[in-house]
Amino acid sequence: MRHRIVYLQRATLDPSVRLRRPAFDHDWVEYPDTSTEQMRERLAGASIAISNKVRLPREVIEALPDLRLIAIAATGSDSIDLEACRERGVMVTNVREYSHHSVAEHTLMLMLAASRHLKNYMTRTAQGEWNGAKTFYLPGPDIADLHGRTLAVAGRGGLGGEVARLCAAFGMRVLWAERKQATTVRPGYVPFAAALAEADVFTLHCPMAPGNLHLIGEAELRTMKRKAILINTSRGRLVDEAALARALREGWIGAAAVDVLSEEPPAQGNLLLDPDIPNLLVTPHVAWASSAAKQALADELTACLEAWARGEPINRLV
Repeated sequence: MRHRIVYLQRATLDPSVRLRRPAFDHDWVEYPDTSTEQMRERLAGASIAISNKVRLPREVIEALPDLRLIAIAATGSDSIDLEACRERGVMVTNVREYSHHSVAEHTLMLMLAASRHLKNYMTRTAQGEWNGAKTFYLPGPDIADLHGRTLAVAGRGGLGGEVARLCAAFGMRVLWAERKQATTVRPGYVPFAAALAEADVFTLHCPMAPGNLHLIGEAELRTMKRKAILINTSRGRLVDEAALARALREGWIGAAAVDVLSEEPPAQGNLLLDPDIPNLLVTPHVAWASSAAKQALADELTACLEAWARGEPINRLV
């Protein structure tokens, strides 16, 4: 069988990334980007769709009788109607192993930058404050070491595990947070509320699964220590952004650093981009994006396509 493969969002990978075409009979079509409204036309006759963040809702999936595989060129699957795929017999795969080092190192960077008030000191130095200091160093906000502090991790997959490994090497005590709504606590975990209360740093590495919307809201932020740091390099909607902005302005927690927002790109703006929010670091969803991680993603994507064609699918979600 000759497959028609349509890559809907090729621009999400840099041109420098080498994307090897799969070693089976196929026709390849790619677009820099695709809107949901363009889906039906572009995927007509396609047996394989490669997507990233563009939404594939039920009505589109049901209108594509030839579709057999959706290969997500990312880890998160919340943009795909998985139940509709299950009902229609469309397999869904993702890529999982490509960014563990990249995301973990970015997460650690955010922890260090927030703990040591990097933005504050760099900005004031650039503005000339060090030039007029009365001592050899520029005094400012209290600097905290990671060593000896408590890290709580929500999400014990590959990403959370690599973050925990790096932080343990820094001398941090690591806690694994049980699922928020769990009625029992698994061995090696602590209740979600207890993890929040004990953490000096709380970091999110869980998917945007059902029940995870606003996993961190006002109640959770008020549970945390007043000097605690919240890190989110997972999904923006895991955090109630309005509650987080208020928490930082009113001092419920010490600081926050996020690499993700509820809508990306924030074309209409986002309240976490307001310049007056204190002790907040925002990076533009680049935790995953080291050069090595991008190439690993491309290689894993091709491996998923070839494994499916052999009848030995890997990284299967549906």
